[in-house]
Amino acid sequence: MIQLKQMTDEELVVAYAQGNNLAFDVLLNRHKNSVYSYIYFIVRNKEMAEDIFQETFVKAIMTIKQGRYTENGKFRAWINRIAHNLIIDNYRQERNEQVISNDECEIDLFNNAKLSDGTVEDAIVKTQILDDVKKLINYLPETQREVLVLRYYQDMSFKEIADITGVSINTALGRMRYAILNMRRMAEEKNMILTVD
Repeated sequence: MIQLKQMTDEELVVAYAQGNNLAFDVLLNRHKNSVYSYIYFIVRNKEMAEDIFQETFVKAIMTIKQGRYTENGKFRAWINRIAHNLIIDNYRQERNEQVISNDECEIDLFNNAKLSDGTVEDAIVKTQILDDVKKLINYLPETQREVLVLRYYQDMSFKEIADITGVSINTALGRMRYAILNMRRMAEEKNMILTVD
């Protein structure tokens, strides 16, 4: 077991595919906290998060056992992508199961603008906001811009950002905080509204 713990994710996947069930136990223990936290952060429901978490690893087991795992060197990203897809599937299924009747309501639910998917104007406003945010990012000092881009556009953890930029996690967190504060200040100075009503 000690030797298994020293193996990379890829080596563990190969060992598991070759019949070593303990290898998958090591993978599960290595990634269970981050995968569960990711799922729970999105669904905000303990029972649902537990169901999706179990389904994620069952799907991973089946994929590996069927010899269809091909993500060399990216097990963590692969397992999170499975979780992400299952979360989306879960929301789609929930949405399809919820049939709304307007027959017994005094308020007309189907003609309420606040409940609609959005208008062309909403899409234009969101696009403008994204453009404004990108412009503000360009005005940030390079160190702050780098952390912000790695975090929000490359979806990296602060540990990964710290490793890439060669600074401590606290420094990376501090740069992110200052980047957001600077963007807020610049938006106020330029009278930019970065929210949709």
